[in-house]
Amino acid sequence: MEILRNLAHNYYYLVAVILFVIGMHTMLTNSNMIKKVIAMNIMDTSVFLLFVAAGYVAGGQAPIIREGLEISYINPLPGAMMLTGIVVGVSVTAYALSLIVKIYQYYGTVDTDEIAVIRGSEQ
Repeated sequence: MEILRNLAHNYYYLVAVILFVIGMHTMLTNSNMIKKVIAMNIMDTSVFLLFVAAGYVAGGQAPIIREGLEISYINPLPGAMMLTGIVVGVSVTAYALSLIVKIYQYYGTVDTDEIAVIRGSEQ
């Protein structure tokens, strides 16, 4: 029962793991490159959720130090790191989609299995 109580109390960790597994499963099982990029974004989101949840303190306040008060503060570092991660994730997504557009223009498909067949027949 204690395990269920801990899971209910820390459900955001469980949600992050479930999102990561969904993204990983989608990346491994689909041959459509656009679906793979979407799965990569789902995995990114799960990592962001995990880091931000780890930095959260229940009942904590913003880290503005005031004299004479003993308050627990929320760690701002995971949030700052995730802002950088979001920027990198958006950049990688844009670059991947631009490459997919070029691949589609060249091969006429975004399916990796079909591209492998086309490349095999070219040689």
